[in-house]
This record gives sequence, C-alpha cells and structure tokens, in this order.
Amino acid sequence: MTDTERADADLRRRHERAGEIVRAAAVTALGHFRARDALAIESKGLQDWVSEADRGVEREIRAALLADFPDDGIVGEEGGRTAGESGFTWVIDPIDGTTNFLAGDPAWCVVLAGLAGDTTVIAHVVAPVVGDRFAARRGHGATLDGRAIAVSTSASLVEGSLGVGHSTRVSAASTVMLLDTLLDAGGLFRRSGSGALDLAGVAAGRLLGYCEPHMNAWDCLASLLLIEEAGGRVQPFEMRTMLAQGGRVVAAAPGVHDDVVALCDRAFGPSDAAAVGTRGGGQV
Repeated sequence: MTDTERADADLRRRHERAGEIVRAAAVTALGHFRARDALAIESKGLQDWVSEADRGVEREIRAALLADFPDDGIVGEEGGRTAGESGFTWVIDPIDGTTNFLAGDPAWCVVLAGLAGDTTVIAHVVAPVVGDRFAARRGHGATLDGRAIAVSTSASLVEGSLGVGHSTRVSAASTVMLLDTLLDAGGLFRRSGSGALDLAGVAAGRLLGYCEPHMNAWDCLASLLLIEEAGGRVQPFEMRTMLAQGGRVVAAAPGVHDDVVALCDRAFGPSDAAAVGTRGGGQV
C-alpha cells in the first residue's frame, strides 16, 4: 500500500467513525429535546443560550473522539480547545440552533468537522428531528442520507432563496442593507436559526447560497465542506483566524456566487478574501 493509499484509508476510517459518533450524539440530543422543559439553561450573551444538553452532548462526542483518536486536537463550542499531536483536529457544535432547540423548533443539528492541518476534510451534520444526515469526505462528494447531492444550477438570485444569517457582533444596519438590496433586486431570503443547517441546505440545492457577517468555526466548517463537495463555491478565509475568532462566511452555487459576494461587500464592506489563498476552496 502506498503512502497515498494509507492516508486515504485512514481518512475513510476517521470519516466512518465520526459518522457513528455524531449519529449516536444526535440520539442523545433528541432525548434532551423531548424533555427540554426540564433542562437547565444559561445565557452566554444577547440571543446566545446554552443548556445542559449542549454541554452533555459535547462531552459525549469528545469522549468518543478521544477514545478512538487520542492524539487528535479538539475544538468545541462549549469545551474550548484541547491540543493534539497528530495534526488532525475535530471541531464540534453539539447543538447548532440552541434557541430553536429550546423553543421546540426542529431546525437544529449536531455538527462535527475534521481538519487535516488547516484543511477541512470530514463533515457530518445531523438534524435528528427532521431526519436529515449530511456527510462529506474531501474529494468524494457530499451526501444526504447516503445519496449524492448537488448545489442549485440557478444563475440568478431571483430563481430561489438566499440564506442570510445575522450576528449580534456586527451592526444590524449592515444586515438590513443586505436584505434591502436583495429584496429590491427581486430576491428572497430565509433564516432558519441554524447556520449549519442553512449552509447544508445550499449543498442540497434547497438554497441558492448563504451569507453571514460573522460565524464561528463550529457553526460553519462542516457545512462549507458539504457545499464544496456538492459543487458550490466558498469565499476564501484563513483557517487559523476562523478557528480563533470566527469570520465572514459567503458560500453559494457557482451561478450566483459572485452576486452574493457583491451583496456582502456592499453591505459589510470588502472582505480580505483576496489576500487569502484558495487551496481547498475556502481553507488554507
């Protein structure tokens, strides 16, 4: 077996095990969802909630990863960063869409991304109430419930809906400007309350694209790989900055990508994407 074949076999093994871990964690999260009235809840900031379900699901995922891959690093929304020695890092969002989760809305998911160095190579996004299971391994396409998916073939923003997220870390006026421009041009927008799910919807062709002025790594990395593997385009970003402090996210079907970037540049100001290399679509 060549070095390339060994590397591919290792990545396939990691991908398959990660899928098992996320699906099991999604079952745990679903149990909490059905008993959510009994959960202890805390506020981390404006429109930013955490429950004992978030922390418990992340602990479950961390324990499983450490048992199988003890030398890997881990970055989690609730548990912070655990250093590793292998050069491989897992990025966890135990429940993306916690506000939805706590309100009884089905639009939430369990998210796990795997990074080889600074490149996302594994993605799993599971929405247990809806029953959607998204997955991708770099170079092998993206799937929904085991079936190959592809981004929209539309060439205009008037042919579908654009996912638009908002972060309290940026001016509300900027997001209003983006929506105003989009609506004036005849486009429509959607925001489910789970950025990871909306981005996964781009990969499945349900949305034309998605943009948000600021997302954290655990919210977006897995779904951005889904989009790339489904034939979409992701605006470049610097991975170490994204892991440390988050950043702007713009991703779309090829036919509308440039239009979405233009919308975001007008509303939020030009990004520094031009200064970032494009290896792996969005990760360098």
